[in-house]
Amino acid sequence: MAQTELSLDQIRSAAQVIDENLRRTPCAESIALSEISGANVFLKYENLQVTGAFKERGALIKLDRLGAVARKAGVIAMSAGNHAQAVARHAQRLGIPSTIVMPRFTPNVKVERTRAFGASVFVEGDDLSQARACAEQMASDEGLAFIHPYDDPDIICGQGSIALEMIEEVPELDALLVPVGGGGLISGMAIAAKSLKPGIQVIGVQSDRYPSMKQVLAGDPIQCGRSTLAEGIAVVEPGVITREIVREWVDELLVVDEPGLEEAILLLLEREKTVVEGAGAAGLAALLDAGDRFAGKNVGLVLSGGNIDMLPLSSVIERGLARSGRLVRLRVEMHDRPGALAQAAQSLADAQGNIVEVHHQRAFSGLPLRAAEVVFVIQARGATHVDEILAGLEAAGFRARRDERDPDAS
Repeated sequence: MAQTELSLDQIRSAAQVIDENLRRTPCAESIALSEISGANVFLKYENLQVTGAFKERGALIKLDRLGAVARKAGVIAMSAGNHAQAVARHAQRLGIPSTIVMPRFTPNVKVERTRAFGASVFVEGDDLSQARACAEQMASDEGLAFIHPYDDPDIICGQGSIALEMIEEVPELDALLVPVGGGGLISGMAIAAKSLKPGIQVIGVQSDRYPSMKQVLAGDPIQCGRSTLAEGIAVVEPGVITREIVREWVDELLVVDEPGLEEAILLLLEREKTVVEGAGAAGLAALLDAGDRFAGKNVGLVLSGGNIDMLPLSSVIERGLARSGRLVRLRVEMHDRPGALAQAAQSLADAQGNIVEVHHQRAFSGLPLRAAEVVFVIQARGATHVDEILAGLEAAGFRARRDERDPDAS
């Protein structure tokens, strides 16, 4: 099916099936993010789907439309996780055998949840392109129906139902910021949104480490492949169908960096009490990076998924606390004598700094023989409080400084 055959009516038809089989996720205004960004921010919580991501929509439509022969033979998909879980879940519901090929960088939480839905999982390939080659070969060898994660009209129509729901609930939306990997989500959403509201802006957001759609549309060679926190949109080869839809229907593609993704994840966790993965935070990262471009406008963000491993999430939290001055590492020089360490600790306590870790260094330092260096990891209230803690240490007779390896150390 050519991209010109995709229409609002087809997306509406898919939406009817979705309404009968999937939960309708909230689309709610965020007062906190609106105050921070200057825009009127509305969040579409697709991280609250059963599998934790929007991919259930397209997978449901594709599997629902399979013929009897294909259902009996079974299906195969390649995915970094969210499409995998979606195909596995709805295949299980419909009694269709499923096989999933996942690239090696896939978070373990996504691998295990996919298996939990009854799929046979193979971890093969260093990226999605290699995983796809493996899946296509297995499909050919075993007579399985290949369920593409994004470059398929049924998948695109299913994903487009998100825009229908958002505009129905917030008809005054001026812009949508949508994560882009292979392009299935933004393709369906752009057709739906602009068919209903021709003046609405539909803007895609990619990781600056995987800007493949932006590069393809600009006629540039694809250069990507480094690891990214947004593995859900870490796509080297955008869809053939989707790239043409994006070219025709999407207003602009933006890119965001890794610190921006980390900040957005932490902000959503801290201010909205919701967990998103890197790809799901891309829209907010772009909004925060845009300055006053969207000031006063009604902006919809798709929190496309929430399947993030706990170890990366804990690192994001710790690094975010360090950047904001709420977790800081201090190097304190002192005389190597009884009571000096206790005196420094008392100075920290007087300044209301909470000690998390202490590393007392004698042998491995360039200090004089009767001097010692202690590294304190401190919980603080922010950068101003850190300055107060340092001033207190200096007043007590200690030489103290932020650790030079700390993100905000001067």
